[in-house]
Amino acid sequence: MTLDVDLFWSFRSPYSYLGTPRYREMEQAYDLKINVRPVYPIAIRTPEFFSQVNPLWPPYLMRDVYRVAEYLDVPFTWPDPDPVVMDMPTRTIPKEQPYIHRLTRLGIEAVRRDAGLPFISEVSDLLWGRAVKNWHEGGHLAEATARAGLDLADMERAIAGKEAEYEDAITTNEAALEKSGHWGVPTLAFKGEAFFGQDRIDMCIWRMKQAGLKSRAA
Repeated sequence: MTLDVDLFWSFRSPYSYLGTPRYREMEQAYDLKINVRPVYPIAIRTPEFFSQVNPLWPPYLMRDVYRVAEYLDVPFTWPDPDPVVMDMPTRTIPKEQPYIHRLTRLGIEAVRRDAGLPFISEVSDLLWGRAVKNWHEGGHLAEATARAGLDLADMERAIAGKEAEYEDAITTNEAALEKSGHWGVPTLAFKGEAFFGQDRIDMCIWRMKQAGLKSRAA
């Protein structure tokens, strides 16, 4: 019997990007359906977070994500532009956000088209892995979407005029994330149990095997 697991994921989370190759491998290796549930990053959900966090946290984060990428042998660079517009000296988040709303709504639409995992994989690779400057301009995003088997222009037509509906879907995902027992991303949630971080993937697989997860080869 195919098992289901929820994946709460953000386009601004470096750890979400770093875990995505493993999520794709999971679906390929096991009789498993990963339900991608895009959410807004903490900077959007809790704008005051960065102004209140311990000042040691941002430099540690930057050191750690590059270290994890090196350890995993995954290409990594911080996106340009950053999916979240942020005033770094003051750590404040402007209300005007031209990128993250568009990306997250597209993530919802990709899920509706049953291509959530390929879409977040290709787009996060564009942002974080390929070092493409101005990824939001020209045909970069359309090409990444096409690699996921989708048509960007058609997706954006589907969203146009229905933005509130997509915002409701994102809010529903964020509420489900908290109900699972965590607030951060990436988080896998299986039968009400949260596994936060790309470093908890193996533990989640272990738990799912206890519930009958089988390899596709078997």
